[in-house]
Amino acid sequence: MEKRVLAFDFGASSGRAIIGHFDGENIRLEEVHRFSNDPVSVNGTLYWDVLRLFFEIKQGLTKAKLAGGFDSIGIDTWGVDFGLLDEFGCLLENPIHYRDARTAGMIEEVFRTVPREELYSRTGIQFMELNTLFQLCALKKYRPHILDRADKMLFMPDLFAYMLTGRKQTEYSIATTSQMVDIKTKDWAYDILDRLGIPSGILTPIVPSGTENGMLSAEICEELGLDPVKVVSVCGHDTQSAITAVPSQLDSFAFLSSGTWSLFGTEIPEPIVNNTSLSINITNEGGYGGMTGLLKNIIGLWLIQESRRQWKREGEEYSYADLERMALSAEPFKCFIDPDSPEFTPPGDIPGRVREFCRKTGQYVPQTVGEIMRCIYESLAMKYRSTFSMIKECTGTNFNGYINELRIDYAIQLLKTHPHYTIRAIADEAGFNSAPILYSLFKKKTGMTPYEFKKAQESL
Repeated sequence: MEKRVLAFDFGASSGRAIIGHFDGENIRLEEVHRFSNDPVSVNGTLYWDVLRLFFEIKQGLTKAKLAGGFDSIGIDTWGVDFGLLDEFGCLLENPIHYRDARTAGMIEEVFRTVPREELYSRTGIQFMELNTLFQLCALKKYRPHILDRADKMLFMPDLFAYMLTGRKQTEYSIATTSQMVDIKTKDWAYDILDRLGIPSGILTPIVPSGTENGMLSAEICEELGLDPVKVVSVCGHDTQSAITAVPSQLDSFAFLSSGTWSLFGTEIPEPIVNNTSLSINITNEGGYGGMTGLLKNIIGLWLIQESRRQWKREGEEYSYADLERMALSAEPFKCFIDPDSPEFTPPGDIPGRVREFCRKTGQYVPQTVGEIMRCIYESLAMKYRSTFSMIKECTGTNFNGYINELRIDYAIQLLKTHPHYTIRAIADEAGFNSAPILYSLFKKKTGMTPYEFKKAQESL
């Protein structure tokens, strides 16, 4: 019997509702709803329009019902951000966007109470001003009356699930993005929170990824004409949901998940917390089944998204295809930026900031839209390359497994189609440095040497 799962995937610029069909062997995806996710600036504070987003969830539920219904619901979102509920379960205010300026300088303030080395050794999380811990410290410093009124805190996927079910709980992967979870106990680092004056009473129990959250509330069912279905706390952080879905059978693989943020890393059974991982500021994020996502957060396609918005504000509207085409027509390797430089984090005139970065670093200053886009694309590619080197250094792994799998498959085809080739020639053609390496990997995969495989083919 086919299972139908309704998944809501929220990115930092858009969201979608997708029905996943599983017949016991194959998975088929059906998009039923797509919508924008537009933050709103009010009196100098940048908010998420959470009520509008919940409206879009309801739209997705209705469209999914019309598409044939569903058996369960899962929600993933971006990391770190949260909503605060009062004692009656009502939102105290719209969740504040991680790009809001309130956390400026908070890392240094926290380090005066909890040293950098200690905080990293306890949490294993990359230091970024947008992390939940620094957001809460900023809230305590600048708006303590809000924190004083808070009864519970829920991260975005858990907040949406609460709106659907009325149940309050915190899924493990999204919790780890906060830099408030003890990497060893997999529970809140209560002592660190106490030292920083963060009230731990606002936190809810952490549950493993895949835990049922509850049933769709009677109110929602009546409003939308739905039958009760279960809501499941899947990997609430979209990165971990993506990692779980990586179609690899290898024990060791690297991934690049690129949206508004780019996440480059690998999946490992145990966290890596040492001087090397600290020095390169790499994160150990909790994943499905107790696994760890060892990764770096890179600013990602935000640079392109926000540049597009800026040009629109200036009266020029370009599609992403337009921007790609103009980038391809521009001369390569004329200038570079550091995508993670702080000036690129806030919303605003990214093209102007790109020009200024190139100007102050003594490089060619891009003039056209195509030149700016080329600079962004190439700078991201260079950042990915350097990050990959960091991942390899941290893990001691070269991640050649997948490439070698492809090379062995190609060698098998060559042995079948070119019986006159020598084993040495096949090794060269398939990209192996030597015939002994081919021999070793070939036998591991097929149970026989290339020579034995060749003889077997000849006998056929």
